[in-house]
Amino acid sequence: MKLSIQLKQFSVNLCKMLTLVMLSLASLQAYSQNDDNINSRDIAYLTSGGKLHPLQAIMDIRHYTIALEVDIAKQSISGSTEVSLNLSKKTDTILLDLIHLYKVTKIKVNNKVTPFYQHDDKIFITAATGFAVGNQKVYIEYNGIPPVAIKPPWDGGFTWKKDSAGYDWISINIQAEGGKMYFPSKDHPSDEPNEGADLKITVPSHLVVAGPGLLMNTTTKKNKVTYHWKTNYTISNYCILFNIGKYKVYKDELTTILGNKVPIEYYVLEVDTMHAKKVIATKKRDNQILEKYFGEYPWAKEKIGIAEVPNSGMEHQTMITFDNLFRYKTIKGQDYSDNLFHEYAHEWWANKVTNKDWGHMWIQEGIGTYAEALAMLEIGGEPAYDEIIAGHRRNSRNRFAIVPAGDEITEKEVYAGGDIYGKGSFFMHSLRYLIGDEIFFPTLKKLATDPQTTYDNFVTTMDVEKLFSTATGKDLKPFFDFFLRTTNVLDITVKEVGFQKFQIKQNNFFMPLPFEITANGQTKRTIIPSEGIIVNSALAPQVDAKGNYLKKVTLQ
Repeated sequence: MKLSIQLKQFSVNLCKMLTLVMLSLASLQAYSQNDDNINSRDIAYLTSGGKLHPLQAIMDIRHYTIALEVDIAKQSISGSTEVSLNLSKKTDTILLDLIHLYKVTKIKVNNKVTPFYQHDDKIFITAATGFAVGNQKVYIEYNGIPPVAIKPPWDGGFTWKKDSAGYDWISINIQAEGGKMYFPSKDHPSDEPNEGADLKITVPSHLVVAGPGLLMNTTTKKNKVTYHWKTNYTISNYCILFNIGKYKVYKDELTTILGNKVPIEYYVLEVDTMHAKKVIATKKRDNQILEKYFGEYPWAKEKIGIAEVPNSGMEHQTMITFDNLFRYKTIKGQDYSDNLFHEYAHEWWANKVTNKDWGHMWIQEGIGTYAEALAMLEIGGEPAYDEIIAGHRRNSRNRFAIVPAGDEITEKEVYAGGDIYGKGSFFMHSLRYLIGDEIFFPTLKKLATDPQTTYDNFVTTMDVEKLFSTATGKDLKPFFDFFLRTTNVLDITVKEVGFQKFQIKQNNFFMPLPFEITANGQTKRTIIPSEGIIVNSALAPQVDAKGNYLKKVTLQ
């Protein structure tokens, strides 16, 4: 878009704006008539990420301040969001994302009322003289009815429930669709607010708001209360949210591996307080495991937070969510919740180590899932580790490469195959087998602790590959490419070529790989070169019987 706006063009934009406002009002009116299908019909196409718009490529988000009142009876929100952003180039348009179900009533840029229009779930904020390079503070007032989550947390939105005592209970899940589901934002995984976010959420005074970071204060006025939550850390858009309920806050404290004391706060429904001590004790044990492999809890200056919600858990930074089913497995006499552990592992793998693009989501989900295998290793030993890893191998559907070709992939595209979880975890196991524990575990911890790969610095698959290649002194790119960028599996043939003599060959050879070969009652780790190897054995030898790779073995 040109930096100067002609009067004629501006008039057209005003007409567009009026038309879109009328359409938005009509949409809101239709929604208010209790059309239960309005959400799935109007926002089913929504996803986060994808191709970054040029107008947003010149924008660096620094901070969000979200101030909203939640009207539970009307299931609506109203208030404002202030976006602090830096522009790298002068432009006549600032572009933010916000779904069309909300009506924007006023926008000010640097305290000056500024023209705008809404179109295609976006807000176009315009200035005839342009917006200068540097910091811009964009204040947006809006209101509307948020989408209701169809299948939270996978299909996102607001969930309006009652707890078993009849109190209102509201949760938000927006990972798939992004921050634009309820606040104006730059909705792309490549940009997080480096200076954090403030949330000022007003609810009926008998309810409690659980949010990210630190609770700065609460302000009560008549029959309403405002909770002011603040995080100073960089944070993903989909983690900038809150949950509401008749909560009681159970508090404890944890000393990290580096000796820092961190508060633990569990926002549990008053009707479920009998579960609080067990959840907190489980969290402390889980933290010891995660810190052993991945370094200190990432948000030690704020808190370890948990909020009970009416759906499966999510990795919301410093306030992960946990469902109200309180189901545990017993492993060698210890209670373990995979839901609680997995979401907590995301404090390292998603919130601290963050992929630059959804196309590299296996880093977050795959290593987060592999962390569960390490929990089994610590609690149940090698047999428990082997069992969960075997499950991840069996459940790898291999319909799509878990790292798609190209960049700027949408969230829905990368989650479609499901293999970013199990196959991503199994890939980490294969990598461990390939390079050995003495290199694998220190390098994995380096990935989770190095300033170059954490917090403000996002990562890609190439970054992970280079880190492990450097650690081993070998080029591991062929290994990463084969298992992550294709759906191929190792094609092994065991061919009888003479009396008690067998050739073992990898037909789709791409690099020398070690295999455990069992012959004559003995198992040896052997490198198979491109031409294969000959094994003397009374019976056909077994190749990789334990299953360290995704493969097929054919006996000829």
